[in-house]
Amino acid sequence: LWNLISSPFGGTVYPVNPVRKAILGIRSAPSLTAIGEPVDLAVIVTPPPTVPDLMEECATLGVKGVIIISAGFREVGAEGAELERQVIATAHRAGIRVVGPNCLGVMSPVSGLNATFAAGMASQGSVGFISQSGALLTAVLDWSAREGIGFSHVVSLGSMADVGWGDLIDYLGDDPHTQSIVMYMET
Repeated sequence: LWNLISSPFGGTVYPVNPVRKAILGIRSAPSLTAIGEPVDLAVIVTPPPTVPDLMEECATLGVKGVIIISAGFREVGAEGAELERQVIATAHRAGIRVVGPNCLGVMSPVSGLNATFAAGMASQGSVGFISQSGALLTAVLDWSAREGIGFSHVVSLGSMADVGWGDLIDYLGDDPHTQSIVMYMET
């Protein structure tokens, strides 16, 4: 949440929490529906069993993009795989694109969006960076800050339940702010 509210992307950020009335001093809605405004992107960081219902709510509200930072899906076994299957079935039915689960998030220094849990925004540049590993991604971000290297976009794919390599190569290949693409693949 801190990364989103301290980034200059220009959008409104709505914290959602069914228990807390405020997060970081910002009034929190008990659900996405309670926001009462259109939501373009949902960033989900909740226990895995709650994610299928949250995805259903996103589908009902017409959310088009979701980043699932939460871990505990197919990488932990059959129960997690079933949760992931439910989430992605809902996403496909509703036309929602999903980054993750089990990812660091998405950062676009060009637009000022930092929907990650990395320690701050990368410098703006012309390199698109795609990583399956959040740990390696944070190491590269730390290194690039010391070396003065900037990025157009930084994407942690995590488990790649929906958005994958091809989607991002196509996107970054057409992006006028991206001159090169660096990828770290674990599979």
